[in-house]
Amino acid sequence: MYLLDSTKKYPMRMPDGTEIKQVVHLKEVINHPRISVGEFSYYHNFDVLEDYASFLAPYLFALSLDRLIIGKFVQIAHGVRFITSSANHAMSGFSTYPFANFRMTSQTTSEEIVAMFEASKNRGDMVIGNDVWIGLDATIMPGVTIGDGAIIGAKSVVTHDVEPYTVVAGNPARMVKKRFDDETIKRLLKIQWWNWPIQTIEDYRDVITGNDIDALERLGENR
Repeated sequence: MYLLDSTKKYPMRMPDGTEIKQVVHLKEVINHPRISVGEFSYYHNFDVLEDYASFLAPYLFALSLDRLIIGKFVQIAHGVRFITSSANHAMSGFSTYPFANFRMTSQTTSEEIVAMFEASKNRGDMVIGNDVWIGLDATIMPGVTIGDGAIIGAKSVVTHDVEPYTVVAGNPARMVKKRFDDETIKRLLKIQWWNWPIQTIEDYRDVITGNDIDALERLGENR
């Protein structure tokens, strides 16, 4: 019997059957044209939210130029925010005040709205890799890519790309350490266990959460 099911809105259930509604599979609660979420990526908020997309990425709109791409098996803690390029203000002139934002009328066209985003300069898509853990109240800034297996410390402000299997923390976030040596990281990125069939992942979760890279590699070769 396999208990992991990416189609469950509430993936966490206590032994008595109680669903923990503060924990959600993001793929099941987000329907946004600029956000994509991989299977089994979850978010825990202390409160049950009505609109997860607008809470997590409050400045990402249907006409935004950038996207938020979240991989598989990502773990996102309470209060995390993704600040996308649409939040930027134009900085080439004397004032950064966004006058155009407050002059929209029923005649304002979608092309004019896109031009507002273009004026503030799009920094590109925000990409969160697979098996990433993002800690409490962390903020991810525009255009950042976070590599597979990275860990983002609580209350960090991430302004630059994070390498795979690296721990970062602070404001601005800086590398604390690499989780493993370079050769192990290279092997993990080749194995990509998150792309295995869910039956294999369930059956061999102890190997996946263990620290025997040879056993994990053999499993990947033999599946």
